[in-house]
Amino acid sequence: MAVLKLHGTPFSTAAMRALAALYEKELDFELVPVDMKAGQHKSEAFLALNPFGQVPAMEDGDLKLFESRAITGYIAHEYASKGTQLVSPDPKKMAILSVWMEVEAHQFDPHAGKLCFEHVFKKMFGMTTDPAVVEELEGKLGKVMDVYEARLTVSKYMSGDCFGLADLHHLPALHYLQGTSSKKLFDSRPHVCAWVADITARPAWGKVIALHKS
Repeated sequence: MAVLKLHGTPFSTAAMRALAALYEKELDFELVPVDMKAGQHKSEAFLALNPFGQVPAMEDGDLKLFESRAITGYIAHEYASKGTQLVSPDPKKMAILSVWMEVEAHQFDPHAGKLCFEHVFKKMFGMTTDPAVVEELEGKLGKVMDVYEARLTVSKYMSGDCFGLADLHHLPALHYLQGTSSKKLFDSRPHVCAWVADITARPAWGKVIALHKS
């Protein structure tokens, strides 16, 4: 059987999302490095995998996928019998999980992703963080975290009693923001704080961080 191939870099939040799913599923895979500084993600070879020239891209035999959430969804369903159960076979439970996956993608990530850029990636590119932009984004993300705090008061994880894709998808942005002043958005809400501590302590995520540091 051909080994899964994930094309990307462990510094990318999107690639980290896919890596987390692969490790949770305890799958053998090859990480194919993509040198984004050298523009490798815009090369003809990579554009054949993702025409938008963004990481990650994945190959599983003759199947080629891009978009990190599509990749995690495929991994969770195709390899349902392996590792951690990240989705539910129950239609109603899956519907609830899907709701919170949508919330992560459309309510959390737009603000959290921009905060990561301001706090972390700007520094990588020699740019300066804009405090006014950070303040505005924190206000917006804070409102989302109020909804999360209410949700996590009645549910251990975003979609119920078990860790799933809706939780996993948050991990990359949470990781980067935990090292910034925006960490207060999580620490100031006890149920959100406990949830963040729980999901970031998962062994599979530890493997992503180890790869990131290496």
